[in-house]
Amino acid sequence: MPATSEDWLALVREDPIDPALPIIDAHHHLWDHPDHRYLTADFAADANSGHNIRQSVFVECLAFYRKGEPAHLKPVGETQAIRELAEAHDGDTGGQPKIAAGIVGFADLELGAAVSTVLAAHIEAGAGRFRGIRHASSWDASSKVRNAHTNPPEGLLADASFRQGFACLARHDLSFDAWLYHPQIPELTALAHAFPDTVLILDHVGGPLGIGPYAGKRDQVFARWKSDIAELARCSNVCVKLGGIAMKMNGYDWHRRDKPPGSIELADAAAPWFDHCIEQFGIQRCMFESNFPVDKLSCSYNVLWNAFKRITQGFSADERSALFHDTAARVYRLDLP
Repeated sequence: MPATSEDWLALVREDPIDPALPIIDAHHHLWDHPDHRYLTADFAADANSGHNIRQSVFVECLAFYRKGEPAHLKPVGETQAIRELAEAHDGDTGGQPKIAAGIVGFADLELGAAVSTVLAAHIEAGAGRFRGIRHASSWDASSKVRNAHTNPPEGLLADASFRQGFACLARHDLSFDAWLYHPQIPELTALAHAFPDTVLILDHVGGPLGIGPYAGKRDQVFARWKSDIAELARCSNVCVKLGGIAMKMNGYDWHRRDKPPGSIELADAAAPWFDHCIEQFGIQRCMFESNFPVDKLSCSYNVLWNAFKRITQGFSADERSALFHDTAARVYRLDLP
């Protein structure tokens, strides 16, 4: 992902709405790629833009892999590096916000039962911060839709070896973050039914596509997604992250405009997706996420959280507390300040 122009984002400035509301950002990344750097100082600069971000959850992104290790152990380097970066940030700033209080890493679940060794290594490297695994399964038949960085095959979640590896998560008290596209939601529902004792977290409201063969078909996509979300929500072991709708794949094309969107426009676009998730899953199984810096391609951090707050203005104080803070704290078992 190329660096986002801070000058372009600065074309839209807003005062933070309800700046005292405590927030856990349930999903962001850190990386040091040749074409783009986004490390703890960069996230802290975004997070300290006016909202009360208390803690965050880091989610794997193919960064900081170990060299000279067997392939299955290389991802443990990401967990170790993120934990070290987070500890250094805590030491320098007093932990405001506490970045990567929870870490979600990658382990190849297609290893089957042998993945237990990798899970144990992640837990050790995380030194109390490691909470779960994301093995992205986002796949689409169209060449115009980019598949996940894990290069998943079609039907990964039903693969026998994958499920043998997945069975190890509960034994290690780990959750599973699911990154997939909206046509694959029924595959996650089947997985959730098969493993009722494992907590599954659906990332980015289930990845509604708006590019390639899905471009210009938002109504049809929404109708299919709406039905599949309702069925998935019947699985009590599944939670959902509200966010991730500002990616290129969603098809809103905000990144192509002369000015980024403001929070009112973002809220109008996101509300149908978020409202349906909240209605189906309930407040206690929904949490907000920034998905930064990926969503930074379309909007600033401050404006994004303003949009989330606009969507929930009619909610009670307890409901907002759950959505913005408490659900993430409970699901990811974070130590509260």
